[in-house]
Formats: sequence, structure tokens, C-alpha cells
Amino acid sequence: MKIFNTYKYSFLLHIAKYSFIILFILSLFTNEALAVNGITTGIDNPLNDSIKDIPSFIKLILQTVLYVAIPIIALAIIYSGYLFVTAQGNEEKLTTAKKTLLYTLVGAALLLGSIVIADAIKGTVDEIKRTS
Repeated sequence: MKIFNTYKYSFLLHIAKYSFIILFILSLFTNEALAVNGITTGIDNPLNDSIKDIPSFIKLILQTVLYVAIPIIALAIIYSGYLFVTAQGNEEKLTTAKKTLLYTLVGAALLLGSIVIADAIKGTVDEIKRTS
């Protein structure tokens, strides 16, 4: 934008640079004016009303991930079985199939254990809050 580099249009360059700051300041005055008139502004919770703290939010995320991951885990186990069948005694292919099954089962255990780990951490934090 070479047009902004000329002296004649330099004020446009300053407006473009500081437009976010100007908009932020104007929004502050707008909110103050609305509050004086009895109108309150705020952001509604886009999630469920039951989610009011971070541990419940993390639990919702983990449950959502599990809903998606369980079918993927099932497909990965079926795929590793397919690798075992197609290996036909070939040692390299059997090694690949064993690694695939092992990694799939370890990933499944981590995903399924994640809710238990999250609940354990939440219980520990709640106990620390209660004793303090």
C-alpha cells in the first residue's frame, strides 16, 4: 500500500495501525453507557449449564474424545488382525502386525484410563481445597 506512504495520506496509516485500539476504547464507552441505562451485557455459556468449572469441562472433552476414538480403536484392532492374516508367516510383516496391535492397545488403555486419571486428579484437588 504505497498510497499510505505519502504525506498526504499518512493519517490513514495511523488510523489503520491503531484501529483495534480505537475500537476497544469505543466498546468500553458503549458498555458503560448501556450499564447506566440498566442494560447489562455479557456472554452466555455456550456449553451445558452443568459445566461451571474446569474439571467438568475437561470431563466433557474427554467424553467427546472417547465417543470419537472408540470406533477408531475398533477399526485399528481389526486392521491389525488383517495384518496378522496377510503376514502369512513373514517375520517382518508379523513384527509390523505385533507393533500395530501393541500400539493400538496402549493407545486404547490411555484413552480409556484418561477419565479415571481426570477423576483422581479432581478428587485430589478437592481434598486439598477442603483441608486448606
